[in-house]
Amino acid sequence: MTVPRSFVFLAAPLAVVLAVVLCRAAIAAPAPWWLWESVTTGNKVCAQTPLGPGWRKLLGPYRDARCEKPFRTR
Repeated sequence: MTVPRSFVFLAAPLAVVLAVVLCRAAIAAPAPWWLWESVTTGNKVCAQTPLGPGWRKLLGPYRDARCEKPFRTR
């Protein structure tokens, strides 16, 4: 069974793109943590993503989930 040439010409660039995407994902840095404050109660929470409309970003970024180790920016 032979493979059609059109498949080979499509598969090679697709394999290169897939390899580049996977390599970039493998070296991606973790998301930073931020200290969020509730607008209504003043409670503080450390999270990587926004918690909703009732929260505002207070301090950050941090490297840990306790918001104790500052994230070094270059």
